[in-house]
Amino acid sequence: MTTATTYAASSATNNLWISCPAPDPQAKVRLFCFPFAGAGTAVYFPWAKSLSPFIELCAVRLPGRESRLRERPHTRLAPLMEELVVALGPYFDRPFVFFGHSMGSILAFELARTLVAKGLPQPLHLIVSGHRAPQLPDPRPPLYQLSDDRFVQEMQVRYNGIPSVILENEELLRLFLPAMRADITILDTYQYRDASPFTFPISTYSGQEDPSVTLSELQAWQKQTNAEFSLTRLPGDHFYFQNAKMPLLEKIDQELARYSQS
Repeated sequence: MTTATTYAASSATNNLWISCPAPDPQAKVRLFCFPFAGAGTAVYFPWAKSLSPFIELCAVRLPGRESRLRERPHTRLAPLMEELVVALGPYFDRPFVFFGHSMGSILAFELARTLVAKGLPQPLHLIVSGHRAPQLPDPRPPLYQLSDDRFVQEMQVRYNGIPSVILENEELLRLFLPAMRADITILDTYQYRDASPFTFPISTYSGQEDPSVTLSELQAWQKQTNAEFSLTRLPGDHFYFQNAKMPLLEKIDQELARYSQS
């Protein structure tokens, strides 16, 4: 095992930015999973048991949640990208793929762009879920400046994404809101810039009943790559994979199988 591989595997337990529930120095591909607004890494932990052994899952933890609850969450994209490049750099010692859901799609997309622009290792594949293509402006009014009550109401209308256990507990909601509001601020202030399409594939997923994104908005991701593009819609709403994750994970397995022999 190389020094770089040893470092990356051991750092899975002490890098605040990354959590790999089942570190595997023999894995062929690292799958980096970027969170949706307000989320941490725990939502992705169950995936590790369902993915093929050649895939090592590494969930990205942003400031302001889980073990980083006391840290100030980012509200702008550019400084977050710079920190992610540094924090994830040691993990780019083997082939890797980016997955992001909702806000995580924009994080994964922009980090991939940053890596390409800096001449650093780039992902083999970008998998995005539950978000319109980045070049399309959000037709809905911004949320980040609303009062807490209005903010929560609108988040539920758009995404139905705050668990009832949090909604019904005022103390939990107060802990949860700063990270979610910060993440929505990133999205509401996001400014797309033109750049060359990627040379690696993009796969796009969504729930068939997701009210936050249309079929044409998903298809528009194709403009971001000169390589293969695919679009898959699965049963469910915006969080279609939470109650029925296996269809998505089976698709991801199939898509990454091409890299298992590298």
